Amino acid sequence: MSDFTATIAAPGRRQIHIRRGRLTCVSGPDAGTSWVVDRDVTVIGSLADSGVTLRDTTVSRRHAEVVRMKDGVVLRDCGSTNGTFVGDVRVREVFLTPETRFRVGKTHLVFTPADEVIEITPSESERLDRMVGRSVAMREVFGIFERVAPTDLTVLVTGETGTGKELAARAVHNLSKRKRNAFRVFDCGAAPETLIESELFGHEKGSFTGAVQNREGVFEAASGGTIFLDEIGELPLDLQPKLLRVLEQREVRRVGSGRVRPVDVRVVAATNRDLREEVKAGRFREDLYYRLAVVEVKLPALRERLVDLGLLVEHLLRRASHNPGVVGLSNEVLDLFEAYHWPGNVRELNNVIERAIPFTDGTRITLEALPEALKHPDGRRSPTRGAAGGLLSDAKHLRDIPLKDAKEKLVDAFERDYLVELLERNDGNVSKAAREADMDRKSITRLLKKHGIR
Repeated sequence: MSDFTATIAAPGRRQIHIRRGRLTCVSGPDAGTSWVVDRDVTVIGSLADSGVTLRDTTVSRRHAEVVRMKDGVVLRDCGSTNGTFVGDVRVREVFLTPETRFRVGKTHLVFTPADEVIEITPSESERLDRMVGRSVAMREVFGIFERVAPTDLTVLVTGETGTGKELAARAVHNLSKRKRNAFRVFDCGAAPETLIESELFGHEKGSFTGAVQNREGVFEAASGGTIFLDEIGELPLDLQPKLLRVLEQREVRRVGSGRVRPVDVRVVAATNRDLREEVKAGRFREDLYYRLAVVEVKLPALRERLVDLGLLVEHLLRRASHNPGVVGLSNEVLDLFEAYHWPGNVRELNNVIERAIPFTDGTRITLEALPEALKHPDGRRSPTRGAAGGLLSDAKHLRDIPLKDAKEKLVDAFERDYLVELLERNDGNVSKAAREADMDRKSITRLLKKHGIR
């Protein structure tokens, strides 16, 4: 947890400590007005969209800014015409202490800390947007999001692959004041490294081979709304300072352009890596981590919330577009699900449910409808049943399915079983597995995500 926001654990009690501030105008045309400082960067100026908009004609359009840093809150002059003063001293950058009084143009402002301690209590609801869970662990997550979503605080969602980090990001957006504006997703681990900067910040025509027209990046596209930076731990080290600058300045410069464009976005990032360890190893910038982890929320793995299995299965069955009337699991399947490790978490559960529906006779999923990899998690199989063989032996289930669909089911089952065994042979090391399969690491990562395995 960053120095901006801290999670405090005590016996039977957890809290989030949100570091905020308040600026109060004590002289000038806006005397008596105050503003809450809860963004990473709050601009003070005469522009209408400034965080602190002043009517003083001696104040520049973008006069100064209040920036939350790792070590405190900084007041920074933005090259204003009439300067920023603390007392009689003109300053370019200074840390703000409680009750610091400063002047921009002819207007005097006072900074006051307005920290907020939020008690983390489990939500009374078992649903939050498209997320479901009745376990204490999930309802506690819901409780955090219910309190944090209405703010503009940057959120870092952590947890294993398949735990629902994108759903969490969408919930934060849909519960915020930005919900009617854009929600944009950028997967830092999926885009080619040479195109990440262009995808994030945009480019100008002719700035590189293939740039045949001007193009806005996802930050511009998300302006006014929320940007979800998935797999942020995969962002190349040389691009991290550029992202940090956007988060601090709230402006982007397209590739090949000298012009900066302001962006008003709320950032939610996600990773399945331990970013603290990545920082220690020198693979992730510490200042960027602190900028992202203003509020850090870890989603529990499915094996840590097995009490939610029944509710999740009902939810996934209702969402399945091709469900002819399956409403639940047989007792044998429920026992199997509760004993299974679920390495792919909720995503894997969803894939298993969707794969089982076409092979279910009646209203409840039985063992016969499950993939062999799930029924034999230790890797052992009957000599007559393999990934494709298991499905072919259930040929009666395929007779009413068009050839194309039946083929897709067979290929999907083969891919999944192949990948599970491949990872087992390589002790879960994706790079080693990719080399053995003669595949690009990103290609195998996409397949693992597709099948909900990692």
